[in-house]
Amino acid sequence: MKVNEVIGILEEIAPLSYSEDFDNTGLLVGDADAEVSGILVTLDTLESVVQEAIDANCNLIVSFHPIVFSGLKKITGRSYVERVVQKAIKNDIAIFAIHTALDNAWNGVNAMICEKIGIEKRAILIPQQGTIQKLVTYVPKQEAESLREALFAAGAGNIGNYSNCSFNSDGKGSFNPNDEANPTKGKKGVTHFEDETKIEVTFQKHLKNKVLKALFTAHSYEEVAYEITTLNNTNQHIGMGMVGTLKNPMPEKEFLKHLKKVMQCECIRHSALTGKTIEKVAVLGGSGSFAIEAARAAGADAYVTSDLKYHDFFKAEGSLLLTDVGHYESEQFTKELIINALSKKITNFAPALPASRLVLSQINTNPITYL
Repeated sequence: MKVNEVIGILEEIAPLSYSEDFDNTGLLVGDADAEVSGILVTLDTLESVVQEAIDANCNLIVSFHPIVFSGLKKITGRSYVERVVQKAIKNDIAIFAIHTALDNAWNGVNAMICEKIGIEKRAILIPQQGTIQKLVTYVPKQEAESLREALFAAGAGNIGNYSNCSFNSDGKGSFNPNDEANPTKGKKGVTHFEDETKIEVTFQKHLKNKVLKALFTAHSYEEVAYEITTLNNTNQHIGMGMVGTLKNPMPEKEFLKHLKKVMQCECIRHSALTGKTIEKVAVLGGSGSFAIEAARAAGADAYVTSDLKYHDFFKAEGSLLLTDVGHYESEQFTKELIINALSKKITNFAPALPASRLVLSQINTNPITYL
């Protein structure tokens, strides 16, 4: 099994096309065509983690956070980032980062936090814009059914809880093949009119290449007429953070104790108590101050995130319990999420890469310690 095959599986879990613009996801170091001896899954890639991969005979590290955020102009070993890259290259170890692609995934980081806290009836807190596209194409009427089925099989036509969604209208298309054409309908030099069906389907943008491949494969025309537009519709399953209801609503102090226990926190920084019973909760793993207003707009009683600054806590304004559980603490379960998802998806390659070659890093990479 090669590195690029593992990347393909990771893209099924969390397509990189949904990464935030500021992020640096994907293969950061290494050869995509290299054979994989083992995969080490970690939250952060430090020198000690690279050594752990070497000791475990793993030549691919799948990391949540990218070790390289911005361009490196020199690699001289002066910083921990440069030393990690040097060590990985010297030992032929590839590094792949999934970060905000997994943050934005429906079954990603925030779903895991919801599961730990006990949040049900989940919805995306801040849906990502521009993730839904629409294909419009025209096909001979007698081929419409087979083309629709091909597009559906490629993932087009899924809207929320519904599949095989399309709009179809019949009309008459015209074309005149020139001397260089190889028409499947009509004759060269003669304007031909064909009874056609106009098919319209939506799809998530990461499926674009797959949908177009299905279109060109299933369509009989030499030149396929089509157009793709990006829609402003809200995507119910892609975006930052989640909001839902507690399985067991509880008073604020009880909620804070529950949160400290399930998130395994040394401490929780929080805003003033509001006197509310905590029922509706918003969560966002990692730095989440930018989503405070979104949590309030969603009607949340509490917002669970990290990296809140002094003035951020004033934004609670007595109506929302803001909780900062710590950056590492909010994302600590992510490596288990990745390895469990990989284990399920990788079974088709079991002869080449047994499950035993999926290794969960045992190194605590939290840079913060508490007295």
